[in-house]
Amino acid sequence: MTQATLERPSGQPRPVRPQQPPPSPLLVGGVLGAVAVTVVAGWAIDFSLAPVIEQWPKLAMILEEVVRPEWKEITDPSSRLWTALMETAAIAVIATFVGSLIALGVALLGSKVSAPPAVYRVTKSVMSVIRSLPDMAYALVFVAVVTGPLPGILALTIFNIGIVAKLTAESIDAVDPGPLEALDAAGATRWQRARAAIVPQILPNYASYVLYVFELNIRASVVLGAVGAGGVGQLIMLYFNRADYARLAAVVIVIFVVVIAIDLLSQLLRRRLV
Repeated sequence: MTQATLERPSGQPRPVRPQQPPPSPLLVGGVLGAVAVTVVAGWAIDFSLAPVIEQWPKLAMILEEVVRPEWKEITDPSSRLWTALMETAAIAVIATFVGSLIALGVALLGSKVSAPPAVYRVTKSVMSVIRSLPDMAYALVFVAVVTGPLPGILALTIFNIGIVAKLTAESIDAVDPGPLEALDAAGATRWQRARAAIVPQILPNYASYVLYVFELNIRASVVLGAVGAGGVGQLIMLYFNRADYARLAAVVIVIFVVVIAIDLLSQLLRRRLV
């Protein structure tokens, strides 16, 4: 734009800008209420950063080792890190496959489009109960009775059933009723309706949900390992208890790279599916 176009013609009054409206009382009250609740919550637990300041020399010593990771732990294919990482990946893959397969059947029973009203209501209630507990709670229960990677697989399988079944059931509720009405007119059974009209319509969304829970499983299996459910989480706790922060930093670096790579790959596949 040239200088000539920026100049205002002589004698023309400057346009008056409308005044910005004041913030609404509801917004002001909401912000003040949130601040008050936060202050009360901090007071209730005696929140203070003083322990961090007092322990700063120890924290600085840990950070000094963390910024110098043990690269041999990453470059050596026979190290504990890669063995534990393979176990974590195996836990996530098995839990994703088994949990998602069961979830598809549960979703068909949990939708009013594909199940009788009584079955639909009971299944919805069971799905809500399954989702009420986090995967960590299931892992703690299974760790008490079995060892190795099995507790992690069982915990994530149940977690996946709750998530995938809910999302898939909502997709079933939104299917195009046209093919269903045609099958009903032809006297098709519920199984035939599901196989010919429902599953083909929800398959792209279902595949997207499966990839989503696989991402969650990779992250969750790292945490579950810390409570003895197998995987790289157990290695993290081992190095932490030994105060071997250089190897711990190497493990964190690899986990970060793997999670980012899986996240990007999953996003790419989901964009192509949906």
